[in-house]
Amino acid sequence: MTVDVLSPPAPAERQARTAVAVLFFTNGALFANLLPRFPQIKADLGIGNAAYGLAVAAFPTGAIVAGLAAGALIRRYGSGRVAVAGTVLTGIGVLAAGLSGSVVLFATALLLAGAMDAITDVAQNAHGLRVQRRYGRSIINSFHAIWSIGAVTGGSMAAGAIALDLSLGQHLLISAVVFGIAACVALRFCLTGPDTEPDAEAAKEETKEETNGGAARETGAESRELAPQREEKLRKTRLRTGYVLAALVLIAASGALVEDAGSSWAALYLSDSLHASGTLAASGYIALVGAQFVGRMIGDRLVDRFGQRTVARSGGLIAAVGMGLALAVPTATGTILGFATAGFGVATLVPAAMHEADELPGLKPGSGLTIVSWLMRLGFLLSPPIVGLVADSTSLRVGLLVVPLAGLMVMVLAGVLQPRRR
Repeated sequence: MTVDVLSPPAPAERQARTAVAVLFFTNGALFANLLPRFPQIKADLGIGNAAYGLAVAAFPTGAIVAGLAAGALIRRYGSGRVAVAGTVLTGIGVLAAGLSGSVVLFATALLLAGAMDAITDVAQNAHGLRVQRRYGRSIINSFHAIWSIGAVTGGSMAAGAIALDLSLGQHLLISAVVFGIAACVALRFCLTGPDTEPDAEAAKEETKEETNGGAARETGAESRELAPQREEKLRKTRLRTGYVLAALVLIAASGALVEDAGSSWAALYLSDSLHASGTLAASGYIALVGAQFVGRMIGDRLVDRFGQRTVARSGGLIAAVGMGLALAVPTATGTILGFATAGFGVATLVPAAMHEADELPGLKPGSGLTIVSWLMRLGFLLSPPIVGLVADSTSLRVGLLVVPLAGLMVMVLAGVLQPRRR
């Protein structure tokens, strides 16, 4: 993407950047407040690992169902408004999940929260990219790093609430109100006007006219002679694009799977299998997202120096070895470090897959990004029930082998990513 903005950002644009950062922060913090309370909710509902895994899968199910509706909502109401409304409704869904008295109500509340979270995610990224175009340089990675800060903050809030013996209702009501208000305040400083870019649309139409004009100048004989070559080239391009797109989906899904392992199972594994205290058990997820934040903060510099392919392969190796050793020698401290290495290793995977998908040939602008963003949520959807079923059949320790396996998958597929630019 080429942007011709050379002047420094105006005050309104800097304020909009701060507003988007607040939206990413609240989005990361809201659900993270619920995650460390999962062991208590599971115990209160009296359900097994398989039932728990199926119930938790309602969150990514809601995200998949509602994800494709985000575009229409953004076009009608604007990305800023949709992001804020989604944040408020996510908080309500999280609160309802914490107060649920049955597994059905728990899963239904998570379904609502997941649907609103997906819409919020698309909308805040859309607004962040809009601000980025005004800046004329990349700033989107900083927003994702701030999301990680929000997740660490939310997890820490939950750990503090557990230590203070706050009830689920008290804790999650405070979270919903605080972050809902923050999002509403941020809306005042978001960019106004439509999300479409008139200049980009004009350039697209101009390119289309030039292409059509060039084709019209060809004689019928030339067109017939070149047609087989064009069809063969188009076929090869489509095959290559399909393969790369599938690989990018798997890379992004691997990153999502590792994140889900930390969010859905870290606290349970530490508390049930390793007998850690509730406060210490919450540290597994906090360590994962904290290390992920560090990886995102330094990721751009690493990619510039070594290339996206090398960074992804190295990250997959770090995740596989770190979590593999933690599972081979199970201790509370070692497991927390294992989740930290996994979070650091997958830090750049989702942004890398999205960036590559957005530049794939043969696809309409934004199509590759949309496909990867939507399909990677299958990692969140499939992971909880699979890990739960394996845990009930063997142990949760065996179920968590999905983390090092995801790291190995990334190492195999990372060849579709860009190498170092010379």
